[in-house]
Amino acid sequence: MAKITGNDISPGTLINFEGGLWIAVKTQKVKPGKGGAYNQVELKNVTTGTKLNQRFRSDEAVDEAYLDKKDFQFLYAAGDMLTFMDMDSYEQIELPLEFVGEDQARFLQDGMKTLVQLYEGKPIGIKLPLNVVLTVAEADPVLKGGTAAPSYKGAVLENGMRIQVPPFIAAGEKIVVATEDGSYLRRAD
Repeated sequence: MAKITGNDISPGTLINFEGGLWIAVKTQKVKPGKGGAYNQVELKNVTTGTKLNQRFRSDEAVDEAYLDKKDFQFLYAAGDMLTFMDMDSYEQIELPLEFVGEDQARFLQDGMKTLVQLYEGKPIGIKLPLNVVLTVAEADPVLKGGTAAPSYKGAVLENGMRIQVPPFIAAGEKIVVATEDGSYLRRAD
């Protein structure tokens, strides 16, 4: 078993914890004013499906489970099923929307390369690229004279997601968005 720190746990990470095999569904890094930073992780038991919220300190070590990791390409969504193709064997697999997670599924784009984690030949997790390029469908107008501090405005992306962007971003522009938390990173090249 490989040891990783609590901060290294991200959505899709598989860990051995309290005698079970758990997959991280959601993570949120928290830096409180008092005390040390920690990673608030929503875990899902791979075998039973039960969920658990757990805090991992940044210096805490956990066991990451070894998995087969294969490249798959996202092909299409049909209802609540998502179809992926193994890029080596060209075999297709269908995964339910809740397997990927609604928050992560909205970042999937046709032809996108993903990393599917397999445990004993069965898909148990998926990792998307760290960031994706999306087009801004709508952007709120800039409020003039509000403050000299950096401000953000609301924007709606092509996938229907609403995020905060800098005031210079306009509708029709392509931007880079982090898949972990849906935050704006930069303009696309």
